[in-house]
Amino acid sequence: MANLNPAIPDEQPPTSFHDLDHYLSIPRVSGLALSPDGSRLVTTVSTLNGKGTEFATALWELDPAGQKHARRITRSTKGEAGAAFAANGDVYFTSARPDPDSPDEEPVNALWLLPADGGEARVVLSRPGGVSKVLTARHADAAFVTAEVLAGSADEEDDAERRKSRKDKKVSAILHSEYPVRYWDADLGPGQPRIFAVEPGTDMGPGKPATVDATVPLALRNLTPDSGPRLREAGTVVSPDGKTVYSSYTKPLAKADSRSILVAVDVASGSLKVLVDREGLSYFPGPVSPDGKTLVVVSESDSTPQQAPEIKLHLLDVSGRAAQDAAGLQPLAHDWDRWPKPAAWLPDGSAILVTADDDGASPVFRVSVPAAAAQVGVTRVTQDAAAYTDVVISPEGRSAYALRSSYEFPAEAVRIDLATGETTRLPAPAERPACPGRLERIAATAADGSRVPAYLALPEGASADHPAPLLLWIHGGPLGSWNAWTWRWNPWLLTAKGYAVVLPDPALSTGYGQAYIQRGWGSWGKEPFTDLMAVTDAAVERHDIDEARTAAMGGSFGGYMANWVAGNTDRFKAVVTHASLWVLDQFGPTTDASQYWLKEMTEEMALENSPHLHAENISTPMLVIHGDKDYRVPIGEGLRLWYELLSKSRLAADQDGQTPHRFLYFPDENHWVLQPQHAKVWYQVVEWFLAKNVLGQDLELPPELGL
Repeated sequence: MANLNPAIPDEQPPTSFHDLDHYLSIPRVSGLALSPDGSRLVTTVSTLNGKGTEFATALWELDPAGQKHARRITRSTKGEAGAAFAANGDVYFTSARPDPDSPDEEPVNALWLLPADGGEARVVLSRPGGVSKVLTARHADAAFVTAEVLAGSADEEDDAERRKSRKDKKVSAILHSEYPVRYWDADLGPGQPRIFAVEPGTDMGPGKPATVDATVPLALRNLTPDSGPRLREAGTVVSPDGKTVYSSYTKPLAKADSRSILVAVDVASGSLKVLVDREGLSYFPGPVSPDGKTLVVVSESDSTPQQAPEIKLHLLDVSGRAAQDAAGLQPLAHDWDRWPKPAAWLPDGSAILVTADDDGASPVFRVSVPAAAAQVGVTRVTQDAAAYTDVVISPEGRSAYALRSSYEFPAEAVRIDLATGETTRLPAPAERPACPGRLERIAATAADGSRVPAYLALPEGASADHPAPLLLWIHGGPLGSWNAWTWRWNPWLLTAKGYAVVLPDPALSTGYGQAYIQRGWGSWGKEPFTDLMAVTDAAVERHDIDEARTAAMGGSFGGYMANWVAGNTDRFKAVVTHASLWVLDQFGPTTDASQYWLKEMTEEMALENSPHLHAENISTPMLVIHGDKDYRVPIGEGLRLWYELLSKSRLAADQDGQTPHRFLYFPDENHWVLQPQHAKVWYQVVEWFLAKNVLGQDLELPPELGL
């Protein structure tokens, strides 16, 4: 596609970002699993299907030594995901592809096994309700799955019959007795999650002859039959010996509130024990120490309208010798002013590797044990400005492996030398895509003296002679940071069209300390807004930016801020708002997680910070985007915003019903636009709207819209 900004020469060679079809076809890497002996590394790669209508996933094996090429080890139209190594090196994964031994049965998401010594993958466990996740023990022949059962089912056979009855009678009704009832884009129920132990079966099944390669299907043993909906959103880890499963567990409270407590499930007996339960705090399990005696625990304090949450690390003795309750928690690096995500223990138990947002990156850190070493016990391992996830450690403890990304490249597998912090990119399924420009780090100074940092993606050729139009992109969350590659909000697609894209981290952003979050807590329309304006001011002061041609964009909280921007300044030529909050007192009780939201602002604060009160001030053309299946920010927000733009804004519909505002509606998308054909339409309409209002150009809309 041609450069939409004629002020910038189109001299650079085309990249994958100059064509949406090429961009969507870039392989996407996620997840990482390391074999117990450290010789095999498996990741999941998503690629676009031939019709361009969905992404198919497959497992790929990477060479930890970095010598061999990456190779694909699974293949099917339904795709595979969730790789987990058994102690003997077999690979478990989940897939809804048909079972070759039962071609007439309706495919469900089943448990498959790829033998360590080679050969074809085979189904080892299938049930009508499917399985959602597989977990394994590092040093024992033990595997577990999470799967949903209908609450009234007596056993697996009864569950299958009940599911068949609902399906045959086309019943979709769900009777709820607790909150919540929805989650992001999923209707909760009637199934409830359970943790199952995967164990050897005893029966080949009727009509199944015994042959040399015949394998008895595995069986499930329900470890949490009485958990109700308590394991929804649960984080779950398995002890190295496979004897204990640790999990967060939702505890219902009065007035539809809840918090997460920490429980241990004894695998042998199925007994469940509460380990940590303290008012005002939620607890989540981290990794278990190599000797199985110590559990890393993450705590998150309840937020209030006056106080942002705090996230801390603890150690809990689970050997049985210590009191196993909140009083037994040992603080770990509580003086460290970051929000850590624990990843893995070093094999000798001397430290834990964690990741944490930190000044526009998310590095790997080493946290020393014992916990007495507070601030001095935290050492940064990786030194680059990248974000690391899915960290796993080699058996000898000299290396770690992780997925690394930044705004310069998508997720890729790397080996980390834990002594030096040096990273080595492993041979990957695809090369890095070339970016159509350059990335800079900039910062502004807020009125209170706070540094407000940002990334700036500049197109090739931007200069004082050819200044680029500017897009202010506001991140969601709001507790997050622009620090990792994103496929949904990728600045390079607009940079390829000649725009400069600024990605600021205003107040409420993570990676800058608790005080930086607290600056904007409960006052979204104040410091977060003024921080964004300060960064915009700093950007347009540059000679390579055209301050006369600017636009603002954002999704979720970023969409809220885009709405607030539209009602509180007329400095931008266009505003794009995706999945946005518009009326805060309407949003609070209708989002899928009201029990959290309603703790963040009082009614008075919500009213003071609600963008809809400024509808009459909006004089900027707005593109509203919303998906009907968005339960986090319900469609009512987008519908009311659209109506009030047309009825109240300064650009309201005229006597002929005409307006410069537009509403891009997706009936079958959610908080994110996930289907590739819709993602393509999303970007095309955004480009069209910006070109019309910022550049004064008329582009063609995608013909699929039927206009």
